[in-house]
Amino acid sequence: MSKTQYCIIGGGTAGWLSALILQEAARRSALDIDITVIESSTIPTIGVGEGTTAVFRGLLLQLGFDEFEFLRETGATIKYGIKHQDWRRLGHSYFGPIDDPLKMVGTPPGVTSSWLNQYCVGAGRAVSEPHLFSQLMRRNRAPFAIRANKTRLPVGPFHHAYHFDQAKVGAYFKQKAKGIGLIDALVVGAETDPDSGDIVSLKLDGAQDIAVDFIIDCTGFKRALIGDVMGARWVSFDDKLPVNRAIPFWLEHPETGEIPTYTLARAMKAGWMWQIPTQDRLGCGYVYSDKFLSPKQAQAEVEAVLGHSIIPRADIPIDAGRLDRAWIGNCLSTGLAQSFFEPLEATSIHGTIVQMMMFTQFHMRAKGADRATHQATYNNNVARQADDFCTFINMHYVSERDDTDFWRYVRTNCISKEVRQLLKVWSDHLPRNDDFAPFPGGLAHVEDQLYYPVLDGLGLLDRALAKQEIGQNPKLRIHARKTTEKLVKEYKRVAAMACGHRSFLESLRE
Repeated sequence: MSKTQYCIIGGGTAGWLSALILQEAARRSALDIDITVIESSTIPTIGVGEGTTAVFRGLLLQLGFDEFEFLRETGATIKYGIKHQDWRRLGHSYFGPIDDPLKMVGTPPGVTSSWLNQYCVGAGRAVSEPHLFSQLMRRNRAPFAIRANKTRLPVGPFHHAYHFDQAKVGAYFKQKAKGIGLIDALVVGAETDPDSGDIVSLKLDGAQDIAVDFIIDCTGFKRALIGDVMGARWVSFDDKLPVNRAIPFWLEHPETGEIPTYTLARAMKAGWMWQIPTQDRLGCGYVYSDKFLSPKQAQAEVEAVLGHSIIPRADIPIDAGRLDRAWIGNCLSTGLAQSFFEPLEATSIHGTIVQMMMFTQFHMRAKGADRATHQATYNNNVARQADDFCTFINMHYVSERDDTDFWRYVRTNCISKEVRQLLKVWSDHLPRNDDFAPFPGGLAHVEDQLYYPVLDGLGLLDRALAKQEIGQNPKLRIHARKTTEKLVKEYKRVAAMACGHRSFLESLRE
């Protein structure tokens, strides 16, 4: 029996991650497949910083890569979460850490999953306070202490995330991939089977045509196969997510001081600005609405905030949304070919990883008549993933701000019915885990642990309700207070032991 020919169209981070996840799944399941990546060296990349979630580190270790080598070779940095500045009101900021203290202290039997957050909200304490990552973010410390013998000791049990230049990471994965074919060419056409509609071969510019059994479309905004050939339609979120343009640019690190261990998301007059630290520099950008600013005005606002000029690397249109179907026939799309959001919560790479894990765990073996059922299930779950991302990002815009036309417009026109419904539910009880339907296979998804810092930071949680809920069980309230105080004390102690972020990264080159 001949091997199944898997072909990934488009390299970069999404393409090479998809190839590596496919390869690892085939190895575990003893599937006989060939994997080829087709990417063109003529296509430039912008590369102004990318953030991940902790899922990326879990995958990195699962694939057998050395984390320290990865950081050294790609110039990546540590990320513990996001610092949101000026979102609730001017001058206000809050941290969104990605660790989960409940995994360390557990939930007592018969108690709601939100008990620790209930206590913090009711006591007027930030819900991010009993998080290890909050303490590490505030001090810009590494997740390791360095012993006298130069060995590194992890300071906590949680997976952190990373910041990096996506072009460098794509190149790293390409270099590390073994047993995966590579063709440097552009796909300029496809031949389909007249009966099934499947793609049977690809026409390449400057290379011989290639026969295929299954295709992963990672061609980004082009959606060259899933859209142009297979007919997927774009479902826009422009009525819910108000920004539609981005000007990316680089900044140099200050010569002294620490490298931040968080993404900075700073709300602006007509959108928000990101700053993502790599080892070499800060990848930045202003995502804004051109209903309220021209590109020149947006650049001028950035320069006024920073106090110096910038050199924009591009002016990128943003059409946030997703495909109506991620998998059609024998073509599956991922990365920016499948969905696109403003980069507020590091959804892009996370979505790619979870999509590919879901496909390889539950649908990769689908054949014949079963394929349609698998496709319907997969497409529904991928659509739900993107729709939930949209709702989560939209929640960030529930702001007290009314100081510009943009923020007044957002308040009146952009808060989605899904967000309004969630806020109504959470006016009756604080968020809890069972408010969220489980994601297939327990794969990581947006749930209460990620919502709490945002809701708390924006002032959207009712303190009186929280006091009432935790007060119904006085013993639990006392336990929650003691647990919070213990965690804060312990995590401050641990953070003081951790080495500085910059010195940790420099030690990797020694």
